[in-house]
Amino acid sequence: MKHWIALSLALLVLAACGKNEPAQPQPAEQAATDATAVEQPVAVTEPEPQEEVAEAIVVEESAAEPEEGEQAIVLAQAEVPAANYDWQFEEGKHYVRLVPAQPTWGGADKIEVTEFFYYLCPHCYNFEPLLQEWQETKPANVRFVQVPAMWNQILILHARMYFTAEALARNGIIDDAVAFHAAVYSEIHRRNNRLTSEAAVQSLFERFNVSEEDFTSTWNSFEVDQKLRISADLARRYSVSSTPTVVVNGKYRFGAPEAGSYPKVIEVIDELILRESAR
Repeated sequence: MKHWIALSLALLVLAACGKNEPAQPQPAEQAATDATAVEQPVAVTEPEPQEEVAEAIVVEESAAEPEEGEQAIVLAQAEVPAANYDWQFEEGKHYVRLVPAQPTWGGADKIEVTEFFYYLCPHCYNFEPLLQEWQETKPANVRFVQVPAMWNQILILHARMYFTAEALARNGIIDDAVAFHAAVYSEIHRRNNRLTSEAAVQSLFERFNVSEEDFTSTWNSFEVDQKLRISADLARRYSVSSTPTVVVNGKYRFGAPEAGSYPKVIEVIDELILRESAR
């Protein structure tokens, strides 16, 4: 019995990457064994502010429409009691309610599902295929957003890389931002290239036919800087302390430790979407 308890506790450690313990990339063979691990969230202390990311801008609710290309945080709507359903998951057990409801990345026209991740996290790497599969069949009234965590200098570098790729894809310079996203995970977890410098990151962009000029101008752009500020603000508002963490519509936060496994995380997402749709 003691051996079984010890083994169970060992498995609990593998469910999420915490703020103060940047994870090492893990081989693909080992990664598959971690997909259903469960742990209780580890308490963390707030790190010192990073110089590269300025104080996040608090964007209050407004009736004004954002200008073209501008990102805006929009406050989630006040909750209305949902219809009576036989809900499978419980507040306080499988997910945490954020009180009051917090801003979301996009507008209130869709239910927003946000994943906080970072590329070095092996659990995010394990969870990514499930998320990609879920996105193919997600309801039309749902918007999916990925937000990079920024708890240290390397993660800030990788967050800038993520938003640079998004901007280049939108401008038609990169054909597919999703393919670039997958390539970053593969580079880190299969090729053991941690991409710890701007030069290393630029080399990866060159493989996607991005010129030095396009890379530099986008990397240092106001758009990318603004997205970094919004990401930092949302992580603070949602009290994100480990990855992968999912937040639905600025109201419900959870991960594998609460849901029970990564497949269960997908089920919790779907049920909370149903709750929000029934409002």
